[in-house]
Amino acid sequence: MSNSPNPQTAADNTPQPEERGAKARQLLGMKGAQSGDRNIWKIRLQLMKPITWIPLIWGVVCGAASSGQYTWSIENVLIAAACMLLSGPLLTGYTQTLNDFYDREIDAINEPYRPIPSGAISVPQVVTQIVVLLVAGIALAYGLDVWAGHEFPTITTIAVIGSFLAYIYSAPPLKLKQNGWLGNYALGASYITLPWCAGHALFGDLNGTIVVLTMFYSLAGLGIAIVNDFKSVEGDRALGLKSLPVMFGVTTAAWICVLSIDIFQAGIAGYLISIHQNAYAVLLLLLVVPQITFQDMYFLRDPLENDVKYQASAQPFLVLGMLVTGLALGHAGL
Repeated sequence: MSNSPNPQTAADNTPQPEERGAKARQLLGMKGAQSGDRNIWKIRLQLMKPITWIPLIWGVVCGAASSGQYTWSIENVLIAAACMLLSGPLLTGYTQTLNDFYDREIDAINEPYRPIPSGAISVPQVVTQIVVLLVAGIALAYGLDVWAGHEFPTITTIAVIGSFLAYIYSAPPLKLKQNGWLGNYALGASYITLPWCAGHALFGDLNGTIVVLTMFYSLAGLGIAIVNDFKSVEGDRALGLKSLPVMFGVTTAAWICVLSIDIFQAGIAGYLISIHQNAYAVLLLLLVVPQITFQDMYFLRDPLENDVKYQASAQPFLVLGMLVTGLALGHAGL
């Protein structure tokens, strides 16, 4: 009697591509993340939405570049990695978990498969995760200040500001996300200004020019933040949240989104020309061209259907433009 496995049974136990894709989306915290996996650590990771860490980790890279003082030593690489851990998994993870906690009623309408409304994780477990990530983030920020020899705890202050901003973005009574303009700008600043300033302060001297410039750049980030509102139009409208797609309609909000991304990047290019960084300015403008192409191909034609496809195709050019700007500022000695 043969003990060899039944080929049909073996095939049945093999995860299908659709199932593997669903599990990957779940772990990354992406839209449509329905896999049914109830492993508590995977659920915790899903709450932290790893897909959202990437821009903040990249922001640290841009800040280090803009300092003009980063060198490729093992110590600097490890310290930069610690700052990326701070900006990405810890404080962005805290922000995303906090947001899911306060959005559980909205998610019950828009994304009922999310961990909290689906019952995959309890509310006390979520609260514990929020507290642990916040405390770990603030502690790491203080450690980075000690390493950098800061008399004033600059990075800790940035971490505290970012954590507070995350709270008032998600939590009542302010709940900035209820206001399409304030909420999206707060999100854009969190994704660009805060990690950029942290990376700059870690290796150089943070100054007012860098802060103001990155806050201006965050107006382009506002456009990226608006993209996330299109998937939640139904729930936002039902609960009275004034996202831009709810306030202005899907088509007008899509135009506001793409114009804010393109116009403010062009403004940064103009600033680079004013400080005689012409080559960097031209490269930044060249990176805007494919963004406009993908905006026309995907987003403006159907923002509800193509939001994820648009972000995947166009956002890499935005983040490359951020690095170009960081290198230009470092070269200029700002």
